Amino acid sequence: MLFAELIPLCQRLRARGMHVTIETAGTLFLPVKCDLMSISPKFASSGPAADEHPRWSRRHERERTKLAVLARLLAEYDCQLKFVIDVEADVAELRTLLAELPGVNPRSVLLMPQGRTVEEVDERAAWIEPLCDREGWQYCPRRQLEWFGPVRGT
Repeated sequence: MLFAELIPLCQRLRARGMHVTIETAGTLFLPVKCDLMSISPKFASSGPAADEHPRWSRRHERERTKLAVLARLLAEYDCQLKFVIDVEADVAELRTLLAELPGVNPRSVLLMPQGRTVEEVDERAAWIEPLCDREGWQYCPRRQLEWFGPVRGT
């Protein structure tokens, strides 16, 4: 969603009968034609460490959530909301965000555990999967780690 060239690209892909999914953090809006808008808002825990990167940390906190953009995307597109969960505080932040975006179908909410190794993912999955079952959300495993290990480009 950073580049206006996405608009004609999506038009051409759909004209060729291709399914188009846009992955976005939900902070910018472009009037693209797509079949699915996969929105992955960022939590406070996803930002750079303030003591190591103060400028980027402030920017992340300032720019990571744009409620008006999220509401517009949800209103205008077939959407899923995908959240990377690192710590339990992320769940509280998720609940707050969903309360500010009324009408979101729980089945369109996907939770994926943060982790760089299968072990880290499994640790978080132990409490995220049951949470998803209780809330009617979908658990989204990190199969690329299981299949390929912790390598770039998967």
